[in-house]
Amino acid sequence: MASELARIIEKSRRIVFFGGAGVSTESGIPDFRSADGLYSRSTGTRYAPEEVLSHSFFVRHTAEFFDYYRSHLLYPDARPNAAHLALARLEQRGRLTAVITQNIDGLHRRAGSKDVLELHGSVHRNTCVRCGRGFGLDAVLAADGVPTCACGGVIKPDVVLYEEALDPAVMDAAIQALRAADTVIVGGTSLVVYPAAGLLGAFGGDELVLINTAATDHDHLATLVVREPIGEALGAAVP
Repeated sequence: MASELARIIEKSRRIVFFGGAGVSTESGIPDFRSADGLYSRSTGTRYAPEEVLSHSFFVRHTAEFFDYYRSHLLYPDARPNAAHLALARLEQRGRLTAVITQNIDGLHRRAGSKDVLELHGSVHRNTCVRCGRGFGLDAVLAADGVPTCACGGVIKPDVVLYEEALDPAVMDAAIQALRAADTVIVGGTSLVVYPAAGLLGAFGGDELVLINTAATDHDHLATLVVREPIGEALGAAVP
């Protein structure tokens, strides 16, 4: 499989990578929907994780939201793994035109990738809901309880919560990147989260590669399916 993936990469000139939570599990960040994922774990409250991570819960129970958010979604010590680093190398070699990610951990940028489209936002960007001032991750980590701005407003993470829409500018950029690609590599995602998963409909190029340890509903559309951990697969194909 590694040799076939390497062959596809070698002949491609406009590769787009589309990734999900499985890309970061090798960095010690849990995914959401697997047997050991966040959604299978108790929140320590009477609320389900999906409810805690909703816009209405953030508004109504802000302190409880941040308790869960800091405990379960922030991994400041996580480091890019072999998959992140391989993709950064591909971009440096002029083969990769964009990384489209559903992850909010910022590890693609930390690995050195520049053209990163973060569909669900990033924990490293935070904004005061009152005055619009921007903050880094440290402002959330250092706060005791609800992080607040000097103006008194709550500092909200720039991540897309349930009940919130994806940024249309980021979506448009992702569609344009997929339309221009000759190869799309999908990794670490089961392709069940919409509207993000629906973006693949914009791709009309030659090669669709799916790297995932479990089957997806899109496997029959792929020219290559790789059932290996994504860091192992990309690390071997992009030395």
